[in-house]
Amino acid sequence: MAESVISTGISGLDHILRGGLPAQRLFLLQGDPGVGKTTLALQFLIEGAQRREPALYVTFSESGAEVEDIARAHGWSLGGLHFFRAEDVHRSLEGMRAGTVFHPSETELTAVTKSLWALMDEHKPRRMVFDSLSELRLIAGDQLRYRRQLLELKRRAQAIGCTVIVVDDRTGGGDDMQLHSLAHGVISMQRHAKGYGATKRCLEVAKMRGVGFRTGWHDFEITTGGIRVYPRLVAAEHAQVGGGVLSSGVPEMDALLGGGIDRGSGTLLVGPAGSGKSTVAMRFAVSAAQRGEKTHMYLFEESPSMLRTRAKGVGMNMEALEDKGVISLRTIDATEISPGQFAHHVMRAVEQEGVRLIVIDSLNGYMNAMPDERHLALHLHELLVYTAARGVALLLIVSQSGMMGPAMTQPLDASYLADTVLLFRFYEHAGEVRKALSVTKRRAGGHEPTIRPFSICPPDAIRLGEPLRNFRGVLSGTPVVVGQENGKAERPG
Repeated sequence: MAESVISTGISGLDHILRGGLPAQRLFLLQGDPGVGKTTLALQFLIEGAQRREPALYVTFSESGAEVEDIARAHGWSLGGLHFFRAEDVHRSLEGMRAGTVFHPSETELTAVTKSLWALMDEHKPRRMVFDSLSELRLIAGDQLRYRRQLLELKRRAQAIGCTVIVVDDRTGGGDDMQLHSLAHGVISMQRHAKGYGATKRCLEVAKMRGVGFRTGWHDFEITTGGIRVYPRLVAAEHAQVGGGVLSSGVPEMDALLGGGIDRGSGTLLVGPAGSGKSTVAMRFAVSAAQRGEKTHMYLFEESPSMLRTRAKGVGMNMEALEDKGVISLRTIDATEISPGQFAHHVMRAVEQEGVRLIVIDSLNGYMNAMPDERHLALHLHELLVYTAARGVALLLIVSQSGMMGPAMTQPLDASYLADTVLLFRFYEHAGEVRKALSVTKRRAGGHEPTIRPFSICPPDAIRLGEPLRNFRGVLSGTPVVVGQENGKAERPG
């Protein structure tokens, strides 16, 4: 019995296709030059060769040396593949252009197709790539003749049980809708140049008959070894797991939060630079790691070495926990990574490594990875819903511009997405700049409505004082003392 689907050799793409390509059908792979079509097509053939399936690569534009260079760059072996290369095409056309009364397109097309049909009959490939259709259009010279040859290719491939990918670089001008109707499935590839940093690449399965594929655009990258596809995160596909509460290890902070941070929740830490957001996030991460729960901190701005130094300065030994494998600091370059890649890293950490707490420091850096800020809220929503479903606590740090007062702004208001919001503030009093911390939102239950003085005091890390009940206007940055000052309420901890 024939296989119903065959693997493309790219696990992410197979996941999108629910297993792979339907066998013994013809598929269209389209995209602008340089987007990665040839790389994907070669991976498809090499996967077949590794499974001892006869594979045929037909290329009118690439010479044998060029194909070997591509394979060498990725560390691939071309053993087991059969080729019909550009030089074979030229050899088929020798002597056909002169000494005939027929139009060149008729004689050239006949010579090329006769050689190709003979090669297919000889090797009977299970997989075949035709790269690319732009050269066939030129040789055919006529739309009707071109379509007839594609139909003949489809018929012959099905007769020998071959799965075919035809590549179109769209140099003919836009999408060819006739090709779309002819093909059993269509995969489109695109690349987008950001204002700065690496080019973003993505692909979409535009059509696949009889397959409930995952729709939408999915990020991918070309690395040594081939293409890696990062399927779009669909949080609704993941089952809900149990909850609980995560303690910070600071009793006053847990009391402020009504017990701690809920598992399966998203917590937003909002405030100006230097107000203690990262230190509080580290405190939660270290406390979780000390309980044996795996934690990942994704750093968009700060280096791991600097974070370790800061943690050590406030009594948190990050390196010892890293050595035990319960905490991991991962640098993320916003100029080199796409949101789809980042979501893939998070999913792998949760599913394969059993991570229970994730810290993103910061959301400002995450935004820089977005080519279009309009979609950031959607990406965040899917990420938050996914971590909630898996019972993972997610801490998001957001830096506001400005130091104090109503002029402070933040790049994105994500407070409506988060389950818990911690608000950090500077305020001025008695000739000093002090810090204050409050909880403005907690969906899972009650919390203290107070504003507490907050300080980072080496080597004891974090201290929270008694609620600032004798002050009014702390959140504005310029508080006013009301009632009698007792001195104790004014000073943190």
